[in-house]
Amino acid sequence: MIDGTTGESTMLFSHTATPEATTQEPFLAVLRELAQAYHAFSAYSATHVRQLGLTPAQFDVIATLGNTQGMPLSQLAQKTLITKGTLTGIIDRLEEKGLVRREVPVGDRRSFLAVLTPAGETLFAQVFPAHIDYLRRAFAEGDEGELEQVRRTLRALRGRFQE
Repeated sequence: MIDGTTGESTMLFSHTATPEATTQEPFLAVLRELAQAYHAFSAYSATHVRQLGLTPAQFDVIATLGNTQGMPLSQLAQKTLITKGTLTGIIDRLEEKGLVRREVPVGDRRSFLAVLTPAGETLFAQVFPAHIDYLRRAFAEGDEGELEQVRRTLRALRGRFQE
């Protein structure tokens, strides 16, 4: 999830994607649907994550660190799309809960790895499958071909922005 940075963009798209604007610029309707789909997914996902006792950002960190030996903060920030400054606070709170610990890697005392504790691993093993099952319900009506087409379309769209 992105740290609330999409809010302003969504406002732009919701105001500019009027029938008149979309006639002149049809891509604005696509941007509006994309932003609305993201926000709907985010709200759907966050509701369940909060029922599991975590914030969406905390869940993202635990889900990303699960089944790993830990990772540097910069890599964790890149994978979760959370800024390093915000991520530091999230790691602090997860550390206070006994779910994450910081480890200094051998040979690089300037950085640290974020690693799930045994309690964090146990939580990951409980909440990750539960959340996947919850999300699966939203996709239950789509067949594999439809889901693959959506994935390809979104990948192509992302590629246009990364060129």
